[in-house]
Amino acid sequence: MTRRGRTVTPVDPALVLAMLRLTLGTLFVWVFFENLGKDLYTPQGYAGLIRYYIENGTAPAAWKAVMSFMAGNARIAAPLQAVMEIGIGVLLVLGLLTRLAAAGAFALLTSLWVSEWGTAWIWELLLPMTVALGLGLGGAGRRVGLDALLARRYPDVPLW
Repeated sequence: MTRRGRTVTPVDPALVLAMLRLTLGTLFVWVFFENLGKDLYTPQGYAGLIRYYIENGTAPAAWKAVMSFMAGNARIAAPLQAVMEIGIGVLLVLGLLTRLAAAGAFALLTSLWVSEWGTAWIWELLLPMTVALGLGLGGAGRRVGLDALLARRYPDVPLW
């Protein structure tokens, strides 16, 4: 690629994926601490937020039934969500089990996206969802991540 007679060297796509992985991982860690500060991982805080989505959102009725089940079992669901959010974030930042963490991130973000229909800007979760999908498909832990070490030692394992 040239620009006014100079050659512009493209950035290695694996490095771009690593940048996106670190950014999404940091987002998950940040959100974990933000939600922790808002008491959203307590049964009362979690159930209250889910009930807000049920009452004010436009998610399909079947999904609202799932949300209602989760709110009714907030004693289990709230800490489970906390562990998922911090776990996904840490794994992505470290570049460890990146494909698995990215799949978890995609699933969690997609469930949040559907849950928030009618209560939030519809596009706000689509970008991180797309990034998570790309990270999983691209094996983003193979650059600036622990998956690179594991891939060299165990090249036939598809998790890296």
